[in-house]
Amino acid sequence: MVGRVRTMAVVGLQAVAVTVEAHVAGGLPGFSVIGSWGPAAGQAADRVRTALATVGVAMPGRKVLISLAPADLPKAGARFDLAMAAAILLELGVVEQAALDGVALLGELALDGEVRPVPGVLPSAAALSATGVHRLAVADANAAEAALAGGPEVVPVRHLAELLAVLRKEQAPRPAPAGDNDVAAATVPAAGPDLADVRGQAEARRALEVAAAGGHHLLLLGPPGCGKSMLARRLPGILPPLTDDQALEVAGVRSVAGLLGDPVRLERRPPLCSPHHTMSAAALFGGGTGVARPGQLSLAHHGVLFLDELFEWPRGVIEALRQPLEDGVICVARSRATVTYPARVQLVCAANPCPCGGGDRCSCSDDAVWAYRSRLSGPLADRLDLAPAVEPLSAGDLLSAQAGESSAAVAARVASARAVARDRWGQAVTCNAVAPARLVRQSVRPAALRTLANAVEAGALTGRGYDRALRVARTCADLEGSQMVGTDHVLEAYAHRLGLRQQPTAAASAVGPAVAVAQW
Repeated sequence: MVGRVRTMAVVGLQAVAVTVEAHVAGGLPGFSVIGSWGPAAGQAADRVRTALATVGVAMPGRKVLISLAPADLPKAGARFDLAMAAAILLELGVVEQAALDGVALLGELALDGEVRPVPGVLPSAAALSATGVHRLAVADANAAEAALAGGPEVVPVRHLAELLAVLRKEQAPRPAPAGDNDVAAATVPAAGPDLADVRGQAEARRALEVAAAGGHHLLLLGPPGCGKSMLARRLPGILPPLTDDQALEVAGVRSVAGLLGDPVRLERRPPLCSPHHTMSAAALFGGGTGVARPGQLSLAHHGVLFLDELFEWPRGVIEALRQPLEDGVICVARSRATVTYPARVQLVCAANPCPCGGGDRCSCSDDAVWAYRSRLSGPLADRLDLAPAVEPLSAGDLLSAQAGESSAAVAARVASARAVARDRWGQAVTCNAVAPARLVRQSVRPAALRTLANAVEAGALTGRGYDRALRVARTCADLEGSQMVGTDHVLEAYAHRLGLRQQPTAAASAVGPAVAVAQW
């Protein structure tokens, strides 16, 4: 006889069904677990044996063998403790097989039998619906998270003794927190920083609005203290709220990372991640021993990744952003598994224009300035869409009693432009930044196309830059309420790219009037 119980493993964001098998027989006393790895899994025998003793189930002089199948699937951590204990109870005849039919268990056991929470419960609960499981037993602290998936019935368990009583039908299972499995109950937290706090910076504010309306990547270049970080941190406040599916995806990533928070709820506000420039590549993109955990890039999925002091980042780290920005996913290989995490982010970078910081007192030579800016390579700069000049604040800006336009007013225009784009592209395309270039060209007037083509001929734009500028121009037209993209729209889009030049060149002014547009 072998006791079999269902549970779930999580590899990356993928939840995989696992069968826990328990066999108790005579022989030399021992407790062995096969099919798992890592310190936490290796110590499971002691936790489970001691927890079982707290409910009166002792195994002196018996040999216990636990197998986690499939054996070749990476399985680590203490998430299988509760299932191991249930499988042993089944094998010993303490509970009947019928009590565990269609039931899955997830949780870590303390030595006193308390059931502790584990990460990755949300994707596990979401995947259980397709496995025939109709009931999921988890720790109290994971109950609200499991209920978010809207899948099997969630059974909160505080202690192994409570689980035993439920399986024996000595008590009814406690209900999960009411309403937590309702996606419509997702909330937007209290309003964050407001754009009204930003003084001056008309050009940068316009670029921020265009970036939000089209989902475009943004570089804010200016001297210290002019408001670059203030602008960047206010971008999530003018972005549209996350949809149901997006909110669940974001919550799934945070669940795997163990960062879902308390109280557990779906957040509508796009996330903002602002890692420090000394952060390692593993922390940014995902890493860890055996199976990689989500990094800051994936935690910013469907939100904003803000890289302050861009030119201070190690070049190798920021260069690795190229492929994730294009593909919207990041693939991380480690010794036990290669996992793929979502990484559809809006990149916002801030940087000083030169080593000394720039401004009126800058004494850096042209060679020093361009050597400093060359830390941002041409291929990565080509993937950025907007680079407005963020000028030093004047005394008039600082003394003015008139507040800037509020985030609410800008967010209304952004939402309207996004709605127009959604009606044009359909639900599959979330914003202009990821719209197919061939479709964007169909709504651009021939004269406007020729204007950007001149810049390509002069070497001021690459083929990729041409398409990206067209997408920005499409967003400018949407904000204006224009069905067709005109020359003025492409001139504005091109002007916003002037800050991405890697070195001074006459080709940068190839479209003539665009240089003047940069000052509008």
